[in-house]
Amino acid sequence: MASCDEGTATATEAEPAETLASEKREARLRKFRELHFKRNEARKLNQQEVVEEDKRLKLPANWEAKKARLEWEIAESEKKKECAASGKDYDRVKLLEVTADEAERWERKKKKKNPDQGFAGYAEAQFRQYQRLTKQIRPDLESYSKLRDESGEDFYPTTNSLIYGTHTPSKEGIDRMVEDVEKQIEKRAKYSRRRAYNDDADIDYINERNAKFNKKAERFYGKYTAEIKQNLERGTAV
Repeated sequence: MASCDEGTATATEAEPAETLASEKREARLRKFRELHFKRNEARKLNQQEVVEEDKRLKLPANWEAKKARLEWEIAESEKKKECAASGKDYDRVKLLEVTADEAERWERKKKKKNPDQGFAGYAEAQFRQYQRLTKQIRPDLESYSKLRDESGEDFYPTTNSLIYGTHTPSKEGIDRMVEDVEKQIEKRAKYSRRRAYNDDADIDYINERNAKFNKKAERFYGKYTAEIKQNLERGTAV
């Protein structure tokens, strides 16, 4: 009877030990599966990062700046549409969003930057105008894509294509050109006419400033001193 009780006790003590060992084994397997899953996830993320880095290296050097500029233009375009739909003034709404720090920073930039660097000849003046006009170009990509889809293969001309005289400018484009021409005429009207230098004219000045003064004096007092001047030139002055 005693031997039976001792065997039962021994079996009872062995069961918790086996259960504890099984739980430890399950915990280790669970930990192993978690580590295996994390390793696979890290490998996948590393592969994705390698692909993305390769894409970034193949992009132009200024791609980030261009992307930021395009995103800003899209956001500004959407904001203009919202203001137009709600009847608000876009410029006023934009100014209300400007903080004091941003306004102060813009003012400092304006003071540092010289907007008019001048020019030394007509070629430089023409180049400056070309730059100004190209900066004003805002292509309508939506209309461009629509026209390309409608034209099909005829959209891209070949050596056999007859495209002269087929383009009709839009009313907005014509108005924009007329407005620009009127601005140029108004700007030219503010400049004084270039006067040609006369080699045969008498030199009665010592520098450019003195020449301008003499011209003003001649304009106001020339009719009173004309006779005296003639007498001095003839040598008959008393």
